[in-house]
Amino acid sequence: MKWLADENLRNAIVRGLLRRAPGFDIVRAQEVWLSGKDDTVVLAWATRNDCAVLTHDVSTMIPAMRDVLRVSRCAPIVFVPDSMPDGLAIEEILLLDECSVEDDWKAGVVYLPLR
Repeated sequence: MKWLADENLRNAIVRGLLRRAPGFDIVRAQEVWLSGKDDTVVLAWATRNDCAVLTHDVSTMIPAMRDVLRVSRCAPIVFVPDSMPDGLAIEEILLLDECSVEDDWKAGVVYLPLR
């Protein structure tokens, strides 16, 4: 799985993912010139690049996903609650990365925590 960290995802989570799994395939929105872009643009980029999106932003990402789905397919989104401790978020994202199969992503949205 490839991942796109939305610009609002805490950097501590991204750093922790890369520390725990140096080969973790993630790019930050800021690194691919998506900072400040509309969520539909972020989702379109993630879809074109076969990435799942990691975000804290439920309030705008769900409506953006609905807009994208009206005209095309959409990248899956993983919502990480703002209140979730970084260590738990890292563990759960690594679990998704290592153990998920294609069918797990058909719903399009995964909410953490998994348990």
